[in-house]
Amino acid sequence: MKEVFRRIIKFVLKLLVLIVYRPKIVGLENIEEGKPALICPNHVHALDSAVIVLTNKRKISVLAKESLFKNGFVKWLADVFGIYPVKLGNKSMESVKVSLKLLKNNELLLLFPEGTRNGMAKGVKPKDGAVKLAIKSNAPIIPVGVQGDFRFFKKVKINIGKPIYYNVSKEDANSKEVLDKLTEELMLEIVKLRDEKI
Repeated sequence: MKEVFRRIIKFVLKLLVLIVYRPKIVGLENIEEGKPALICPNHVHALDSAVIVLTNKRKISVLAKESLFKNGFVKWLADVFGIYPVKLGNKSMESVKVSLKLLKNNELLLLFPEGTRNGMAKGVKPKDGAVKLAIKSNAPIIPVGVQGDFRFFKKVKINIGKPIYYNVSKEDANSKEVLDKLTEELMLEIVKLRDEKI
């Protein structure tokens, strides 16, 4: 019964997203069925993850900081969307463990390399966590360019790129210099998809 209710809620929310944001999705074929991947978009709005999750046939998991789950409504939404509460921060390995477990189970995980909304515009250095996870799990990163300002009834576009696989030695996987370079290359690909006319 709970699963039926969850599906109904997701269907209603998807309808709302389709009506309000009229999303155009390009490159869905780049997300292969039954294979793990890290979905890495640019972060422009609080609802960009919801649009990506709701317009994809496959379930996409998202991590969120534990403190948000004190709110009953957020807790309920998290259950509907498959959002996992974790302790975030440099000293916590919980997010890494949860992420690797999801990828090992051939699931999709959404991560924002920018780390915050409009991080690139603010000059925030992108986080290398996605690249680290991709190397550790042997799962590809699928870069995504989100286009639009999320104003009501204005089209939002989701441009999904081809999977990026990393064949990196153990030594390079622990090199900050290598991880920063790969993360910079990932961000360039995301920007390219964001700016591409579709």
